[in-house]
Amino acid sequence: MIVELYAKSDVGRVRRGNEDNFLVLDLSTEQTWTGNEGAIPPEKLTRFDLGNKGLVLVVSDGMGGALAGDVASRMAVDSVREMLIGSGGEEACDPNIDLVECLKNATVYANLAIHLRSQEDSRCAGMGATFTGAAVKGDSLDLVQVGDSRGYVIRKDQIRLATKDQSLVQQLVDVGQISESEAETHMFRNVILQALGAQSEITPVTGRIRLRQGDLVLLCSDGLSGKLRAEDIQNIVVGSNGDLVKACDALIDEANNRGGEDNITVVLARFHGDDLEAPATERITIELPPLEEDKTLDDTYEADTEPKQM
Repeated sequence: MIVELYAKSDVGRVRRGNEDNFLVLDLSTEQTWTGNEGAIPPEKLTRFDLGNKGLVLVVSDGMGGALAGDVASRMAVDSVREMLIGSGGEEACDPNIDLVECLKNATVYANLAIHLRSQEDSRCAGMGATFTGAAVKGDSLDLVQVGDSRGYVIRKDQIRLATKDQSLVQQLVDVGQISESEAETHMFRNVILQALGAQSEITPVTGRIRLRQGDLVLLCSDGLSGKLRAEDIQNIVVGSNGDLVKACDALIDEANNRGGEDNITVVLARFHGDDLEAPATERITIELPPLEEDKTLDDTYEADTEPKQM
């Protein structure tokens, strides 16, 4: 299977610093692309053959102010990379375990690392980060979700939100108290139910998609999804005529045109090759296992609308 990808992060038009971070990790070669604004892609990670060990993509949106938010999201992607690659010549991810399980374990490790740092360093008190990760191995794409950064799948003329926001307004939508349209402007739209570092324990949620020929997968922070509807994202990506660099630039430009109040991060990957089945005509299917435990309205963590004073 051939992977084409591009990623870009932008500070937006209001924030002074960029608290988002992303990770692209080819586990077979250990080639890594990580960072935020101005991160230059390694040439070998813009187009490559997917190896047997798989690929991991991550977007993390930091919270807690300019310093702490950046620290939290950087720790999220760095901790996950360290856990998946290993150190001292020891492989951290057991080849007999599903890659998504390794990613979940790495996410739990990152949460604890961020939480301990926030407890030990007064400058980082109250920091946290969202985490949306994709583990790709064979024709399976598994998503790991903590918070409200998002993953979308674009297949032919369909776009599908592949993650579910762990947010207060999403819970209100689920119980029928507000509509999807009301959720977009709700006063509590920045309150999320889970964040890395907010508590010592988290419950990542997973979902699985069977990749098909030509599928596009997009991960983003809410600086994009809070400004563009799914249909807007699809139209921009399709209108870029297959150029992923152009698509990322256009998505970020449009989010900025609509206000750009938050940092904006996009990771966009296309999958193709003879080993992938042709896309069927039915709706994109996403397998979602039941939550290990229900999150309640009491377990909330507020994402920043403005940087907090340290």
